Amino acid sequence: MSNTVYYVICILLAGGVLAGISMMSRVATAARGNRLSAVCTAIAIIVTLYKNALLSDIGLWAAMAVGLVIGLIAAAKVKMIEMPQAVALLNGFGGAASALVAMVSLLEKQIDGTFALLTAGLALVIGVITLLGSLIAAGKLHRLINQRPVVWPAHSAITALSLIASLLIVALGGFGLISPALIVAFGFLASAMFGIAFAIRVGGADMPITISLLNSLSGVAGAIAGMAISDPLLVAIGGIVGASGLILTQIMCRAMNRKLADILFGKAAKPSKAAATAPAAEPVKEEAAEPVREEAAAEPVPEDAAKEVTAEETPAEEAKPTTDLASIMKEAKKLIIVPGYGMALAQAQNLVKQLADKFEANGCEVKYGIHPVAGRMPGHMNVLLAEADVDYEQLYEMERINPEFDGCDLVVVIGANDVVNPAANTAEGTPIYGMPVLEIDKAKHIVFCNYDLKPGYAGVDNPLYKKESGVTLMLGDAKDTLKQLIEMI
Repeated sequence: MSNTVYYVICILLAGGVLAGISMMSRVATAARGNRLSAVCTAIAIIVTLYKNALLSDIGLWAAMAVGLVIGLIAAAKVKMIEMPQAVALLNGFGGAASALVAMVSLLEKQIDGTFALLTAGLALVIGVITLLGSLIAAGKLHRLINQRPVVWPAHSAITALSLIASLLIVALGGFGLISPALIVAFGFLASAMFGIAFAIRVGGADMPITISLLNSLSGVAGAIAGMAISDPLLVAIGGIVGASGLILTQIMCRAMNRKLADILFGKAAKPSKAAATAPAAEPVKEEAAEPVREEAAAEPVPEDAAKEVTAEETPAEEAKPTTDLASIMKEAKKLIIVPGYGMALAQAQNLVKQLADKFEANGCEVKYGIHPVAGRMPGHMNVLLAEADVDYEQLYEMERINPEFDGCDLVVVIGANDVVNPAANTAEGTPIYGMPVLEIDKAKHIVFCNYDLKPGYAGVDNPLYKKESGVTLMLGDAKDTLKQLIEMI
């Protein structure tokens, strides 16, 4: 294959991947875009094997077959609730692949020259950061590691020094001041420490940004590895993935009112004890569902968090929703449903769809308000609702849905806290201060189907829980509370 033909194929395949990613930004075409990008990537693998005369390598084909089988089995077995950690792992595998390319190239001395050595070292460092950061993120999401920020003594210093050391090793190796073996050894250790240090102190609230950043880093690592081995196809596709990931990360940072540097160095992750909220009103009557499942229990929260209310602590006559709420639901002409991570934990998306169907059968207009960082990865709520066959045209992003809360008859919040907390507008000095939120407080009536009254990951009390009127608290597992709401219509 001539270089000209190869470059033309590279341009076409890169364009196909770019078109696929563009299609994935729209719900209606996301599935087709995903398939297009996957097909282009598969063709890219075949073209690369042909260009390097590796089509006859039986061992390589066997290894790819094993990987294909593992991937198909994992795709079939991974539950929708586990999708965020699956995405995190895939980001990590992408980083690991780039790091392996760099390691082999350095140790077998397949590259030479300052540029090649610099790019190989950089691909190694970024790949290892992506791998270790993704493993930590997946562990947090799967509850193998504490989901709240884990802060070591001198944590910021460790993070900064490990990053500086990683970059210094890359520079020394690129200019031939240390051997390729030392680049691999010390580069791996320093970047692994940074990957662990920055990811371990990320709390659940910042996890969507972290995952999108790791996704970007996997593409960046691939593009730089392609530079090291002079592979334009790897550079192009890796660059597209890296750029799209960075754009998404920037969007997520704006949605959270975060600075990326603050997340990398943990400045925004630690809950603030100065969590000033709106003035407390008289407590609203607290209504509870049936006893909750043990596995849905929330993580520990600050000592000043609101007291958890369960069915066992509620008088029998108050344990069921009031007839006033039933009347409000039956008379509602406009409903906005706000899903959060609690819906994902309870796997209650199908019940949410049943609730919406009951409202629509009663002549009510139903829409879904989706905050950009609801859940544990970008688009988490969209994926779960799509699984329940919710029409994508009913899903509204925060900017589009916020003007509609004013005058809305009813809002049902399912397992969301920080993304609907109006204290974000008043609680200076807290992690959520200044963060754009869904303006549910403008609605005529709000129903919270939350597990308890504890604050979200930001550790900031929600003043709506203490609002004197216009709020109904239905505490417990989302499946139980949603069943109660469905029975009331």
